[in-house]
Amino acid sequence: MNKKWWKEAVVYQVYWRSFYDSNGDGIGDLQGVINKLDYIKELGVDVIWLNPMYESPDKDNGYDISNYYGVMEKAGDLETVDCLIQEVHQRGMKIIMDLVVNHTSDQHPWFLESKSSKDNPKRERYIWKDPVRGKAPNNWRSYFAPSAWEFDEATQQYYFHSFAVQQPDLNWENPEVREEIYRMMRYWLDRGIDGFRMDVINLLAKLNGFPDAEDPYDISYLGNNPGIHEYLQEMNREVLQHYDIMTVGEIPFVTPEDGVLYVGKDRHELNTLFHFQVADEMPTWDLPRFKEIQRTWYEGLKGRGWNSQFLNNHDHTRLVTRYGNDREYRVQSAKLFATMLHTLPGMPYVYQGEEIGMTGVKFARIEEYDDIAMKNKYKEEVEKGRDPQEVLEELRFLSRDNSRTPVQWDETANAGFTTGTPWIKVNPNYREINVASALQDPDSIFYFYKKLISLRKENEVMVYGDYEDRSLDNPSLYVYTRSLNRQTWLVILNPNAEENEYRLPDLFETQEKKLVIANYSDAGAESVKETIHLRPYEARIYEL
Repeated sequence: MNKKWWKEAVVYQVYWRSFYDSNGDGIGDLQGVINKLDYIKELGVDVIWLNPMYESPDKDNGYDISNYYGVMEKAGDLETVDCLIQEVHQRGMKIIMDLVVNHTSDQHPWFLESKSSKDNPKRERYIWKDPVRGKAPNNWRSYFAPSAWEFDEATQQYYFHSFAVQQPDLNWENPEVREEIYRMMRYWLDRGIDGFRMDVINLLAKLNGFPDAEDPYDISYLGNNPGIHEYLQEMNREVLQHYDIMTVGEIPFVTPEDGVLYVGKDRHELNTLFHFQVADEMPTWDLPRFKEIQRTWYEGLKGRGWNSQFLNNHDHTRLVTRYGNDREYRVQSAKLFATMLHTLPGMPYVYQGEEIGMTGVKFARIEEYDDIAMKNKYKEEVEKGRDPQEVLEELRFLSRDNSRTPVQWDETANAGFTTGTPWIKVNPNYREINVASALQDPDSIFYFYKKLISLRKENEVMVYGDYEDRSLDNPSLYVYTRSLNRQTWLVILNPNAEENEYRLPDLFETQEKKLVIANYSDAGAESVKETIHLRPYEARIYEL
């Protein structure tokens, strides 16, 4: 089984600027996180993942770092970080931080020096190229802009940026860059953090020669390039292997065949990964596709590496809106997806507010949105002559701001998030959906999550059990078993707004079945024979 503490962990993601504001400036902060640690502990999670709080001009919500050793003023200071680490540890939890080393801010001192002249010693810390026939060096797009290149008038060269213009990519071929990054990683680990969530870590190596892309809109040329594994193995040798920590790589454009190269236990790179075959490639719920993704990743990593399970985060629309039903079946669908996430193979991630069933948001005007990716795309499409309202409608559903509205603590002004003016509007449904009411309702989504997390701690079958899909030919239901030693759990999910029936395989008909958990409170009343009648978004787990 090769047990490890991080394999058994449940991770809670804190996007601090939207979590809780302790000083009334309208922006969540690290002291706010400290103030609410008992709430996170109450849920039962093991690890907190904290989004970037380093010094930053904040053009991309902290993912544009100008000083890896400092703390953004909005977030707090080093003393608060130390206090946070200590308070998390005192409650028996661990904390991992975002590691953003594909790019820096264009205000980072390295870049300011790099762009000052062609012969500056730090010029080679970034990627600079001459124009080709008076234009950009190639036709690549970036995540946030129509071109991955920005022309610098002063030195008459282009610099490369996989994201916003204000986020120039580091040149990982430069050994100085790598040594500086490793030094910074040791600094934070020595300060007491328990690992890193590594932002777009598979983008570090660039395609040799920067050739034109056949289809520039398919930006997979940005990642998984030759050299990436050498960089990560060096990072492991130089830093990671010397600490008992957890590492999770954010790895877009990756298949199970590639994924195992990052997390295989014989590879000496990372512990686990996030892939995006669901979050990026499945805009709405598609059960047959989801089952296939789960099957291929399970088979690809089985006995070799470890996966992660998540359906939303700070970059992806809240799961109950995107994949569930945020109207009449909000509670049932939230509980169903929770059941699924916590019983599939891999490590479950809970994004703040998910545990109370927070929903996405529909702002009326583009000016009300903050998401730089959405705003740049809106501008690009409107400049083509498209109707602005039509473009807004199109971009709204998958806007990153869907998951960035403040956590809804109670029904007081601004959902109890701040006494000031919130940096982004609060979802208007906060009077119905908030932490205070969830904690008062024993049947709430919160307590359902708490029960699932507690079950995971008590039953290794949820962590280490073999997975088998028992519903491959059923387009409406998702039924699977997890089996370990002599223990088998049968998970039955109806992720639809319609009723369904599930006929038990002959193998299970005669076995005694004990209901472990269900999202309808009366589910245990019936005796389970050959056929189970399932209501909309019903979820059940039986122990056989």
